[in-house]
Amino acid sequence: MIGHSRYRSYFNTLSPALQAQVLQCMQRLIGEEAEWCDKGNYGHLCNILSTIALDEVLQATGQSPEEVQQTLSRHMWAALKPQWMQRLARLSFFLPLMKKVVPLGFRKMSGKGWKYVWHLDTDGPEEFHFECTQCLYQQIFARRGMLQRFGPMFCKADIINYGELPYTDFIRTQTLCQGGEKCDFCFIRHAKGETWQRTKSI
Repeated sequence: MIGHSRYRSYFNTLSPALQAQVLQCMQRLIGEEAEWCDKGNYGHLCNILSTIALDEVLQATGQSPEEVQQTLSRHMWAALKPQWMQRLARLSFFLPLMKKVVPLGFRKMSGKGWKYVWHLDTDGPEEFHFECTQCLYQQIFARRGMLQRFGPMFCKADIINYGELPYTDFIRTQTLCQGGEKCDFCFIRHAKGETWQRTKSI
């Protein structure tokens, strides 16, 4: 699972002894979080369980929780590839494509612990918005007392991926992992040459 996580490169820099500890910890975590282990959640659990395991093992080496959080944040964000989404956003049919692909993809890659509200029937041609009302990251991290440390870290991944899209404003005012009632996602498309101010989302 860690080979499919955003920590793959970082994991390879660890000593064999630490790698073995991380893998042993992840094996235990799979059992502890078995209720969430379905096909749809596999990709999410690769990142969630890797985060928990690395946190446990690195703190056992003497690193503080803050040091571990900084290390994991740096490597997790570095693994993101926002460039492909930015290239896609330059296409004229970007928003219609998002309206078709995102709901289908989320249904396929979201198992137990996720709920979404879509607005495809009411969105205008230059808007796409939806809400996440149940989040697997929020539920697992909250139960383990790790929500404040690692929930916002994963929320920021959306800002990295969507926050600088060409001709497209990404608006999010709240997230479940940061104490909100939901995660609200809104994409507003602007015409080429139009002057507009990008929203500072959370």
